[in-house]
Amino acid sequence: MDRARILRAVRAIATVVALEAVRGRVPWLVLAVLLSGFALAQFTAHVAITESAEVARGLLGAWLRVAAVVVVALFVAGSMAREWSDKGMELVLALALPRGAWLAGRLAGYAVVAAGCAAACALAVAALAPAFQALVWGVTLGCELLIVATLTVLCMLTLSHVTLGLSAVLAFYLLSRIMDTIRLIGASPLAGGESSSQQAAAAALDVIAFVMPDLHRFARSEWLIHADAAAADLVHALGQTGVYLVLLSGAALFDLQRKAL
Repeated sequence: MDRARILRAVRAIATVVALEAVRGRVPWLVLAVLLSGFALAQFTAHVAITESAEVARGLLGAWLRVAAVVVVALFVAGSMAREWSDKGMELVLALALPRGAWLAGRLAGYAVVAAGCAAACALAVAALAPAFQALVWGVTLGCELLIVATLTVLCMLTLSHVTLGLSAVLAFYLLSRIMDTIRLIGASPLAGGESSSQQAAAAALDVIAFVMPDLHRFARSEWLIHADAAAADLVHALGQTGVYLVLLSGAALFDLQRKAL
């Protein structure tokens, strides 16, 4: 199969995924998330005694980040489950399409959905925060959503079950978010002094932290509150995203290639 036909097939699969998101009313869900975030932020701003504007920006950013991750993960998991149950993958591969092209098309479609969610959230945040801070926050949120979407594809291919797949994604995401805090607690002298067991536990935590993305440094609410985001934060997020997208998509392709369909 020549390269031009493969590229057309990838583009067609990505288009189908994007249309699936539209027909599945994902834009309406994102709109509901934005409106609820604004309502929650305004309510908190009226309740706050001081720095109400900063509190509203920080709360809006935190809410949109968590909600966007949940929306993207749920959509990707549901889309993959429908693809398996409807035998859509077998139908596409019956046309002599390489499995890698099918995976590339699905990932491209999910990337479009993730980018759309991140752009909508960034525009909402820009209504309350400085433009540069909202830009950095939005781009890093998009990077985070890309990682979550690719991880969800890998978990669904590996586990072939919506509940198990989403549980694995949630566990990975939460651990990535709080790993830095866990390391600080583990390194504290109050955790057990300088015993050999504490040193072994700290070394194990360092290894786990090394292989996991620093998601706690993506789309930070502190940037919206204190306006202290810098270009270095954006470069760090883009670099980590590139590395983990290659690793996760490579693992997904390996798992897909070994499956008997």
